[in-house]
Amino acid sequence: MTIILMRHGKPDHRAGGRLSAQALADWCEAYDMAQVCDTPPDRSLTLARQASVVVCSPLPRARSSLAKLGLHPVEVNALFSEVSVPLIASDRLELPTHLWLLLLRMLWLFGYAGESESLLMARQRAARAAEKLIALSEQGTVLLLGHGLMNKMIARELRKRGWQAEKHASSRHWSSAIYHRPFI
Repeated sequence: MTIILMRHGKPDHRAGGRLSAQALADWCEAYDMAQVCDTPPDRSLTLARQASVVVCSPLPRARSSLAKLGLHPVEVNALFSEVSVPLIASDRLELPTHLWLLLLRMLWLFGYAGESESLLMARQRAARAAEKLIALSEQGTVLLLGHGLMNKMIARELRKRGWQAEKHASSRHWSSAIYHRPFI
């Protein structure tokens, strides 16, 4: 039994420069609507061909990545969507996009969620996603085309359930993590 967690390709979306909090919210919304602009590496194509069951997040960057792999999902599920960064209401402060994202993700890790999903809620969703993938793995090798942080959270849940990592995920586009259930 094998589960492959693959991150989407590079989104067709530029860094935003210095932005206010409101401009960052608009930037994040556009990022969520972006398709991918690169082609999958050979390793990703090879891994994808091993899948009997393909699932993905509904976000366009995940769906368009799957299309570039030449695959069609049996299920598109928001359970696999990326965890949104929490936003703040302020137009006074302008920061570079990457600094905003780092700051807001750190605040999220320390408990600030604003109107976004909390860390606890994201962990619970990752646990449900892991259970879903484990159930699907009864049908054969599963490929999830998802996102960096949520894939890492799902991987953590798989390890908690005794799944062994052949390869851990990185934060790079098209990166993959491969998990096997040990024979008992």
